[in-house]
Amino acid sequence: MSTQPYIAKQLREVVSKQVQHRCGYCLAQERVVGTPMEIDHIIPQSLGGPTEEDNLWLACSLCNDYKGNQVAGLDPETGDLTRLFDPRHQEWGDHFAWTESGDRIIGLTATGRATVTVLNLNRLSLVRARQAWVAVGWHPPKD
Repeated sequence: MSTQPYIAKQLREVVSKQVQHRCGYCLAQERVVGTPMEIDHIIPQSLGGPTEEDNLWLACSLCNDYKGNQVAGLDPETGDLTRLFDPRHQEWGDHFAWTESGDRIIGLTATGRATVTVLNLNRLSLVRARQAWVAVGWHPPKD
């Protein structure tokens, strides 16, 4: 039995279009990875987060799995407990950057560093995939 909450098809489509069909965390594009993105509750339902547009975003299955019901993580630089990145209300480029080669994500802020660590945004399989995507000009996203 699925534990995923019911989310109306129309709401799924609205959220998917808003985020251009890509993961709000690692920016993997649905058309590149070939699997549908999942609807992520930014504040998980288990912590009282509602199933409404303002609390929903897309995530690839692995980022969503790593995130689970977490909303905070340790900043590896300071050791401080820090809120994770909120793709609905924060700008990706304020907290993250790509390495020159485009295959790894650098956390620029405490939020970015904690999110890179908790969601394992530089996991080996994803870095290898990004290297291939960069080679054919599909990555990193230009916008």
